[in-house]
Amino acid sequence: MKKSAIFGIITIAIAIAIIICTYGSASTYGTFKDAQNNSGELHVIGHVDKQKDMVYDATKDANYFSFYMRDTVGNECKVVYNSTKPQDFDKSDKIVLVGKMTKEGFHASSILMKCPSKYKNDKMEVTADAKKSSI
Repeated sequence: MKKSAIFGIITIAIAIAIIICTYGSASTYGTFKDAQNNSGELHVIGHVDKQKDMVYDATKDANYFSFYMRDTVGNECKVVYNSTKPQDFDKSDKIVLVGKMTKEGFHASSILMKCPSKYKNDKMEVTADAKKSSI
């Protein structure tokens, strides 16, 4: 067998292995109810329930943060995150949790936040330099 044919077969085998690994580790989006029925990791989108207590005390345990969140269909669940409380968490509008359901609640391995106030500017100021450049 030629070296180029062997190289081609090995390249195809490596490509297939990479695709299988990527597909196997990819998690899907769902709700808290889906997380109860699923043993794998899941992305859950929702809003933090700011009416309920958030538990974070860096002096006692800096790697424990818990709060309550409502998913997109209105299911509420306690969320436990074993890391420090993310900066600007209280200002976040919508969050995405990555994790799985446990007996204690939803155990998040990561929290992705979007704070719309950082990206929106209701009133854009026009500076003198901008006026000159538009002329």
